[in-house]
Amino acid sequence: MTFARGNLAIRDHQKNGRRIFLFTQEVKAIVKFEGELEVLEYNYFTSPDREGNDRVAIKFFFKRAGVRLNYQIDEPQVSILQEPVERAYVNTPNITERSGLVTSRVGQGAYRSSILYRWEYKCAVTNYSKHDILIASHIVPWKDSNNDERLDVDNGILLSPNYDALFDRHLISFENSGKIILSEALVNSDYQKLGVSGDEFIKNLSSNNHAYLGRHRQVMI
Repeated sequence: MTFARGNLAIRDHQKNGRRIFLFTQEVKAIVKFEGELEVLEYNYFTSPDREGNDRVAIKFFFKRAGVRLNYQIDEPQVSILQEPVERAYVNTPNITERSGLVTSRVGQGAYRSSILYRWEYKCAVTNYSKHDILIASHIVPWKDSNNDERLDVDNGILLSPNYDALFDRHLISFENSGKIILSEALVNSDYQKLGVSGDEFIKNLSSNNHAYLGRHRQVMI
C-alpha cells in the first residue's frame, strides 16, 4: 500500500482542512454516526493482498476529535510529516525474505503502537510512564502464536523491563483478576531484589486478555 488517494487524504486531512467521520453499519442500508476522528499517527504491518500474498500495509491510529488524551505522546513513532515510502522499507526484509509474518515481523512497529495505546502509555503493573523503555510484550510468545494472535492487541501487555524479563521467562504471571503470581523457581528475597513484592495487581485486564493469560500460566516454571 502507498500514500495515494484515500490513504493520502486520511494522512493529510488536518493539513488540508478535511474532516473524518466514523460510521458503523447497523443493518443493511442503515448506518450509525459514531463521531469525528483525527489521525494521531500511522505505522506499517504485513497484510495479505487480494491474491493472498503478503504486502506492507498501513495502519492508522485515531482519536476522537476534540478529546484530550490523558497521556502524552512524545515518542517519535512514524511521523505524519515524514515521507512514508522511505520509512516503510527502512530495515524491513526484501520481497524474498518476506515469506510471511513469521519471518518478516513488519507488523511489530504497528503492534507496539497498538499496545502503547491499549495500556495508555503506562506499565500495566506499575503505571510507570517513561514509555521509551517500556516493552510491548506478547502474553503468548510469538513462536507459540498463530498469525492472527501475533498481531492481536489482546495478546499484548506493556511492562517495565524487570517485569517483562520475568514475565517472558514465565517466572511471573497474572490471575484473570489481575493479581500477580510468583513462580517457586525463585525465592522471595530474589523477587524483592528485583523490586517485585508479590502484591502487584493489574487493574484493567480485559476479558479477551484472560484466554491468553490462561495459556501463559500453563507454562510457568
